[in-house]
Amino acid sequence: MELQEARGRIPPGQYVSQKWPVLHVGPVPPFDPGRWDLKVFGLVEEELVLGWEEFSRLPRKKVLADFHCVTRFSVLNNLWEGVSSRTLLELARPKATARHVLVWAEYGYSANLTLEDFLRDDVLFALRRNGEPLSPEHGGPVRLVVPHLYAWKSVKWVRGVEVLEEEVLGYWEARGYHRRGDPWAEERFALAPVPPMRARVWRRGGGPLQG
Repeated sequence: MELQEARGRIPPGQYVSQKWPVLHVGPVPPFDPGRWDLKVFGLVEEELVLGWEEFSRLPRKKVLADFHCVTRFSVLNNLWEGVSSRTLLELARPKATARHVLVWAEYGYSANLTLEDFLRDDVLFALRRNGEPLSPEHGGPVRLVVPHLYAWKSVKWVRGVEVLEEEVLGYWEARGYHRRGDPWAEERFALAPVPPMRARVWRRGGGPLQG
């Protein structure tokens, strides 16, 4: 990409990568469509448990967006295709007191988001990128994509969305990463020590956490 084209699209401290590096903790989980499901629970009027076929039939949208990793690389012009976060929560109907979500993945990994950030127009549960199914190492079959925040919020291998009234920190946030993660404000790390929090675990199976 020409420097002129990239100018104005690269947050402070980032560089444009022509590749899409793979970053996570632990192994890539196996995918069994017969056993996979996605759960939406917590402060909702109707708890959802969607199997792979049900989830695959939900309406899809496409989003063209850049991808900014906290490790400082940016990948521009990603065409994502998947299920809008709004579509999913419209089915579950969050209660009036809902303000936050905790997005859960395989092996108990999680990331926290405000409900406002989670419901932005460009946030979706991606199944495809640039016309191809997401590869397992990049979060396939389904990863959350939150283009306006650092990519650790774009959780790989999503299995659940917990709707909450009070904020609960996710895996990296509880280990010193910023609670929100705005790349344009360089919100990489917490400005103050993270207070001790009781561990929250929601496992769909044993194994190490991923990031």
